[in-house]
Amino acid sequence: MNEITVLELKSKLDAGEDIQLIDVREENEYDFCNIGAEHIPMGEIILKVDQISRDKQVVIHCKSGGRSGNVVNALTARGFHNVFNLQGGILAWAEKIDTSLPTY
Repeated sequence: MNEITVLELKSKLDAGEDIQLIDVREENEYDFCNIGAEHIPMGEIILKVDQISRDKQVVIHCKSGGRSGNVVNALTARGFHNVFNLQGGILAWAEKIDTSLPTY
């Protein structure tokens, strides 16, 4: 599985790289805290596969990396080779990038 760290993602975002960032957590989790990613809950991702880019890097995240890892595996099995799991998810982002972000 392709993975990316929060530090690598932050560097790419700061450099203005064109990345599609997708949050696969549930709506209540996304509403509690988010980092500005597109919200496509895990249960809807296959139904909305047409919304996922095949032309640029796609970073998928959840709370800690488990659900997003499953999504990355499922998309890879469907021919996506540009999808990456965010290691540690939003919890790692809150710990290493934005400590003001609430956690749960």
